Amino acid sequence: MDNSLNLIKLCVGAEGVQDLIDWQKTPRAKGPDGLPRHVTRMWPKRDAELLEGGSLYWVFKGVVLARQRIVRLDEVDRGDGIRCCGIVLDPEVVRTEAVPKRPFQGWRYLEGKVAPRDLPRGKANDDLPPKLMAALAEIGVR
Repeated sequence: MDNSLNLIKLCVGAEGVQDLIDWQKTPRAKGPDGLPRHVTRMWPKRDAELLEGGSLYWVFKGVVLARQRIVRLDEVDRGDGIRCCGIVLDPEVVRTEAVPKRPFQGWRYLEGKVAPRDLPRGKANDDLPPKLMAALAEIGVR
């Protein structure tokens, strides 16, 4: 059983996993060290647990399709005096089984025991439209 603690987040503005990969190659998506990062206003209270092997799971149009390992959490100053959290990510995007997920705001914790499983390396899960993948996942066809 996987005891890791993870985060789950909507990948807003992306049609699929390739959009995320392409975005993270741009300078705007990287931190000062060149690693991809996602900046959020809320700092996870369970940060130590996340840093013990946790990942950020990405939801695309209602379906979890990928994850990235969380490398560290950096404090980010956007110039407005509000402490933000830069979730620094491993550049490798790991495809996961397609699992439907209803919309939500911000991020949520995701226990490892209920997190989607990784797909075998090289297998993509975005060959079908996200709505169709969600429907198939709901009936147990993945």
